[in-house]
Amino acid sequence: MLRAARYLLGSPGGNGFGSKSTAEDVTAACPDLASATAIITGATSGIGAETARVLAKRGARVVIPARNVKAAEEVSARVRDECPGADVLVLPLDLSSLASVQAFAHRFLAMGLPLHLLINNAGKFSHGQLALSEDGVEMTFATNYLGHFLLTKLLLGRMVETAAATGVQGRIVNVSSSVHSWFAGDWAEYLDLVTRRKIAYDATQAYAVSKLANVLHTKELAMRLKEMGANVTVNCVHPGIVRTRLNRDREGLVTDLVFLLLSKLLKTIPQAAATTCYVAAHSRVAGVSGRYFADCNEALPSPAATNRHDAHRLWQISESMLLSSARVTQQHHHHTDDADTS
Repeated sequence: MLRAARYLLGSPGGNGFGSKSTAEDVTAACPDLASATAIITGATSGIGAETARVLAKRGARVVIPARNVKAAEEVSARVRDECPGADVLVLPLDLSSLASVQAFAHRFLAMGLPLHLLINNAGKFSHGQLALSEDGVEMTFATNYLGHFLLTKLLLGRMVETAAATGVQGRIVNVSSSVHSWFAGDWAEYLDLVTRRKIAYDATQAYAVSKLANVLHTKELAMRLKEMGANVTVNCVHPGIVRTRLNRDREGLVTDLVFLLLSKLLKTIPQAAATTCYVAAHSRVAGVSGRYFADCNEALPSPAATNRHDAHRLWQISESMLLSSARVTQQHHHHTDDADTS
């Protein structure tokens, strides 16, 4: 109850920031980010676009991977209009496709750029029927979690190298949601049953599972980074509820009425991007890893999201999903080669 009251009032936490703080507020006192390179997924609209704008304004080179390259170029142009001289790069990426993630990582690494910040922000809410990715994975999980898992895995070496060479700590930010707490069952069994169409598809449950995976991934990766002795941290954030493209698809009188009533609870996009920017750039978060943040302050995720065994199990399952996808791709190429020679 106290937390809800603080949220409504926008009362700042121990760090001086709260639910009403904006991305510009939390980065105002940040050291100059002119030497930093940041990759931000899902930056073609909403929270991601605001995150890209503010980090570029503070001097960072921003890389926007996007399925819709045209939309990303428009964001890039707007950022450069506001911040002449801003360095914004756009590269193609479809997070639901593991082959596309590999192609993006290969292109980025070949550019020889350093990498200080990786912000896994992109999110998808599937409306309607079950959809599977080209790798045979439930689409919401593939986009929100598995694509980011592979992206992080492929870019981690560059982040570790950059931190070692510059002495500046690398930071990974996984954007989750408080909706992760809406799922409390066995997520592995749920994904298996849904994929094999053994149980009815529920878009909200699928979204909750993908966001729970984001928190568990953060927990396991933080432990692995510590064991490696890498000067890289990883944290997870709940941006808050905001009217973005994610839920704007559900238009209608009832939806509009609900949003009108909730408008006092909803964050503006600059407020929603604040927690991500705080965790990515503020000096107070230096050395902090494996934590969950909401309203720019550390918070507690659901009990299911703190299960160390589950975090390790998710990592193993994710690795096996990548392997099986690679085998499918190899078989496809093999069949294609056979067809070419016949």
